[in-house]
Amino acid sequence: MPKTLPPYKHNRDTRKQAVGPSHLVIRHSKIDSEGCHTTQAIKKGEVVVEYSGPRITIKQADALYDDHPRTYLFGLTDGKHVIDGEGVAAFINHSCDPNCEADEIKGRVWITAIKDIEAGEEVTYDYNLYDGDLDDASLCSCGARECRGSMYSEAELERRAKALRRRTQRLKKKMSRGKGSEKSAL
Repeated sequence: MPKTLPPYKHNRDTRKQAVGPSHLVIRHSKIDSEGCHTTQAIKKGEVVVEYSGPRITIKQADALYDDHPRTYLFGLTDGKHVIDGEGVAAFINHSCDPNCEADEIKGRVWITAIKDIEAGEEVTYDYNLYDGDLDDASLCSCGARECRGSMYSEAELERRAKALRRRTQRLKKKMSRGKGSEKSAL
């Protein structure tokens, strides 16, 4: 695992200053605030950019971004570390109908085109979020025809729905037990 470096915290301008490929720029996005756009065509299968930045532990990330709605974190497959993104890759927005995908290879995250991307187009990938509080909807604003409405993966949305049903059932049982004990006390 690469050496852990100090994270960028919430400073968007510092993140933007990190270098990236010259054909990728940060511009206004229809999806969310700012996004990563390409100034030249990219062919399907081409590596677009590496998602880079300091590697920090999940515990550090939780402390760093507690009560902050915007993060630039990319979870690594070891389940213990995240990349606190910097440069243009940190500004790639989520889409339920993306033109790229993210792949982790030997601890490095590469963004690769899964379809041809035209010059001027926004670069996107499906975040497929897999953790977070049950009450966190992580709403999606990608505008895709088949939008899930959330940045969570389909599997995570199913898991969350089951967990919420179980929680609701437990609360109902608890409430019904409380009402029954009141009746017996009368």
